[in-house]
Amino acid sequence: MLDPKFDTCFFERYAMVSLATLLGEHYAHLVNRDRPDLQDEAQSLGIEVTRAIRENKNVANALVNEMAGEDIKEVNAEDLRHINQSGYAYGLGDGTLVGRNEYEFWSLALPLKRILEIKMDKVNNGFYGDFHEFNLFVFTKEDLNIDQIKQTIAFMIERQAYQNRLYSRLFLSQIQALFDCDLETGHYRKIKISQEQRRSFYEEAISV
Repeated sequence: MLDPKFDTCFFERYAMVSLATLLGEHYAHLVNRDRPDLQDEAQSLGIEVTRAIRENKNVANALVNEMAGEDIKEVNAEDLRHINQSGYAYGLGDGTLVGRNEYEFWSLALPLKRILEIKMDKVNNGFYGDFHEFNLFVFTKEDLNIDQIKQTIAFMIERQAYQNRLYSRLFLSQIQALFDCDLETGHYRKIKISQEQRRSFYEEAISV
């Protein structure tokens, strides 16, 4: 068995597997690089991956747990043994799981609006290069309602209106669902993600 990789690229690989599985061919040939995190040179497609969660230990714990396809209230002994052996998550003694190599990284995550502003500024000033198409993939534990999704899309469209480089698509991952947001038309769709799919994404992301 390959040694699992638990650097910050774990989240980028998780996003890469999610996109290829849920959205198909357009995202089937991404590679994990840097600036931006995911790239397909043949299509001149660049995707930046980030996290936007409240600076709260319980929120971080719950998000990591959900990424592994687990509900801590329903974790059986075999699942818990597997997670512990993987080295990615461990019990805190209060019924939660947290990625020990990622905990400090999670604590630095920023709220959604602020992280969007930072990422839009960076793509505009050329920090992520000069790809034909840019997408932004954001992991969030916030339980955004439909009005908030629409407000987020409108906020990005308005702010990018006069930018030279911009994101044409926003992916908001709430782990159990992916919001695929078109920043050119303002349309969006919600794609449900099953527990089995989450486990599959997790396993593939730690095995790359």
